[in-house]
Amino acid sequence: MDIYTMQNGHLVDLQQVVKTYKSSARAFTALKGVNLQVGNGEFVSVIGKSGSGKSTLINMITGIDRPTTGEVWVNGTAVHTLTEEQIAIWRGRTIGVIFQFFQLLPTLTAVENVMLPMDYGQQYPLSERAERAMFLLELVGMVDYAHKFPKSLSGGELQRVAIARALANDPPLLAADEPTGNLDSKTSASVFHLFGRLVADGKTVLMVTHDNDLACRAFRTVELADGEIIDERFNV
Repeated sequence: MDIYTMQNGHLVDLQQVVKTYKSSARAFTALKGVNLQVGNGEFVSVIGKSGSGKSTLINMITGIDRPTTGEVWVNGTAVHTLTEEQIAIWRGRTIGVIFQFFQLLPTLTAVENVMLPMDYGQQYPLSERAERAMFLLELVGMVDYAHKFPKSLSGGELQRVAIARALANDPPLLAADEPTGNLDSKTSASVFHLFGRLVADGKTVLMVTHDNDLACRAFRTVELADGEIIDERFNV
């Protein structure tokens, strides 16, 4: 952990973040001066209606998109100042991104999908990657499906493999954008329970969700409306 993180105690720190999208017709401001801090080991859910700015917020944190103004700090790095090349390297080592539609490569088996980020992250020697991938698949309850291709897996199984892949380079932060959006309620609860276990093991999880019932199971819920945080509450 670097000096910045130790000093302010935040793994994620957004300071007055504004994001405006411009087209020939008009300008649309998706985030309006957002301030958000997430501490190490927190489990934070982000809720809000469609168009409230949830996905834009998580894209700021992951470096998928850049703020128009304001600052984005993650694990001591000023993400808003990085070049595209720097962001790609930084993201691979710092954030495990989990998508609603899984984004697994169909031509690779489950274990190969999990190993793929290790090839780019260079965190683990080549000789250790297969063993680590199998360990992560076991962690998410998918080791028996290691050599199956995505087309033969259910939605819940695909998301578990995607979570294992997000953990490949042992990032401190998991950022999930609607990770249960394509799952039934029972499978959603199972995936959410897995996030809780990962937090108990020291990970930080930031999750965008439309499911208010699941959101309330996180440590803290942040609610957005019209590009602004309108409520932050701790869940008992």
